[in-house]
Amino acid sequence: MPPKSDCSESIRPLAVHPADQDLYALVLENIDRAVIAVDQQGQVSLFNPTAEIFMERSARNSLGINYRELFAGQEVFLYLVDCVLREGRSITDDEGFSLQRPKGSPLPVNVHVAPIFSKSGSQDGAVMIIRDLTRARELEEALRRADRLSMLGTLAAGLAHEIKNPLGGIKGAAQLLTMELTDDSALQDYTRVMIREVDRINGIIEELMDLATPRPSVFSPVNLAHLLSDTALLQQEAARGQNIEFILKLDPSIPPLQGDEQLLARLFLNLVKNAREAIKRNGRVIIETKISSEYHLTSPGSRPSPMVLIKVSDNGCGIAESELERIFTPYFTTKPQGTGLGLAICQKIVEDHRGFFQINSVSGTGTTVTISLPLRQ
Repeated sequence: MPPKSDCSESIRPLAVHPADQDLYALVLENIDRAVIAVDQQGQVSLFNPTAEIFMERSARNSLGINYRELFAGQEVFLYLVDCVLREGRSITDDEGFSLQRPKGSPLPVNVHVAPIFSKSGSQDGAVMIIRDLTRARELEEALRRADRLSMLGTLAAGLAHEIKNPLGGIKGAAQLLTMELTDDSALQDYTRVMIREVDRINGIIEELMDLATPRPSVFSPVNLAHLLSDTALLQQEAARGQNIEFILKLDPSIPPLQGDEQLLARLFLNLVKNAREAIKRNGRVIIETKISSEYHLTSPGSRPSPMVLIKVSDNGCGIAESELERIFTPYFTTKPQGTGLGLAICQKIVEDHRGFFQINSVSGTGTTVTISLPLRQ
């Protein structure tokens, strides 16, 4: 779909009181969108700090160069600026595309480009306003996963009642049969298998019920450092003989966050256990906490809350790209003995704490799971 144009919009000179010029400079320095202006000859005349972050280059090395050099090889940007400089009309790309960068991964963005007019009405150049869509894409994916979990919860509520009652009857009959058989009877093996498999199915049903009708969260101050240290200690013991190093990089300055300690313990135990199981031998699991410098949670009537990032990284087998999109789908698992509900339950716990869940993985290299949780609820 071609970019939308709007002939009625343009950047015109503002009536700025001399005392307010510093305010406008501060706005450009602190806005979370990249602002890049070029003159009519295409030379870059403005490059704000966010543009430096997005483009991974300094303003000193960008000011004065031609926009064709700045966006070399990026046809969409070149086309948008060309049109605005040539035709004097505004163009907005709402679909979004990727901004290629010299070092980092491509950045999903959308762009608005508008002409700049002088007081006399002649066109003096163009300005680009570039918005990072990374968090918006993450929120969209989180909503899609929440919808899937909601559908599963509705299904589970009906299935649990229909399945648990017959399971109880089967287990009771198997136990009675065990009592009737002699200890040396070959049929004892069959009854043990029946009871074991009934217990396994019952465990799956109970995990489903955790998604369908979870217990109400009980929030209290939770010390992340203590919780993650205990989790690492438990998994280190479980990994005895695998030569796996558990590295803790915990920020001691992070105050206790508001959360349900039992649910968070289950969340982190599941994530660290997954990281450990992704490593056969001779690997490392890194657990890191820090305060996010980019995002805050804002609720009506309350001040913004900082977000705490908890990262669990491993150098294990990683996840294939074809599987990465399916890992939150209930019952999808790559483990021989997995139920496929672990990450779905983790996602539900994170959502109950108004947080975000992100996974980055490269097959054969390793996986990093990032949990973002608000410091205050």
